[in-house]
Amino acid sequence: MTAWTNIHAQQTYEEMVRLTVNEQVTTVITASEPVLFVDISTDKVAGDQPMKNTIRLKPKEAGHADGEVLGIVTVVTERYRTQYALLYTTRLQEAVADKEIAVAERHAYNNPAVSMSTSEMLRYARRVWNSPARYRNVGTKAHRMTMRLNNIYSAGNYFFIDFSVENKTRIRFDIDQIRVKLTDKKTSKATNAQVLELTPALVLENAPSFQRGYRNVIVLEKMTFPNDKVLTIEMSEKQISGRTISLHIDYEDVLSADSFDAALLEEE
Repeated sequence: MTAWTNIHAQQTYEEMVRLTVNEQVTTVITASEPVLFVDISTDKVAGDQPMKNTIRLKPKEAGHADGEVLGIVTVVTERYRTQYALLYTTRLQEAVADKEIAVAERHAYNNPAVSMSTSEMLRYARRVWNSPARYRNVGTKAHRMTMRLNNIYSAGNYFFIDFSVENKTRIRFDIDQIRVKLTDKKTSKATNAQVLELTPALVLENAPSFQRGYRNVIVLEKMTFPNDKVLTIEMSEKQISGRTISLHIDYEDVLSADSFDAALLEEE
């Protein structure tokens, strides 16, 4: 296997950090950010990715010599890549069960597929969540609840949409799902409405319910849409009550999105 070139030099397996593995021990590798790609250079080792930032490895069978190099695993995240040499051990107590990728083991690089890392996106979204509301006239009322647009910010290739819900009832709202879509401003009963579902790049808060107040930030890839469409954020409740409330945002409001300023982005 040819080693990848990083910003420092080429690296052979003898220079890599070594992980001792055994077929009776699952080796869990955890990254500090989402893993985009994993390569295992051998069919002697099985692996999977149960979570965005976690991979699992285990030799498929016994019978290897103590210290035998089974292969190399390459882990690629949004902003760095790491390689480990996998060495077989016959002694269970020497097998690595839990491995967190250390800072010194990360080789930084510019991933062309990632314009903004998840950590950067989270940082921006938290700042938006804590910022004062700038919009006062975009909102919806239903079921004695009010859903309001607070802010729209623009950064890189993304829109950060900050919204809140005020619940004036005494009934807790148990969130079933939050959907983002483009819908027609006006629909006729004789025609089917054209609806385009959008997948957010990030949803800041994952609270399952709220009693009185709720606030969240959704991150969307930048887009354009015609004036006969509106950007809709729909929040629905779990059965039995099944309440639904939607916020409709015109394209003019999206166009007026503020760029992040230095005060908003300064370190905590």
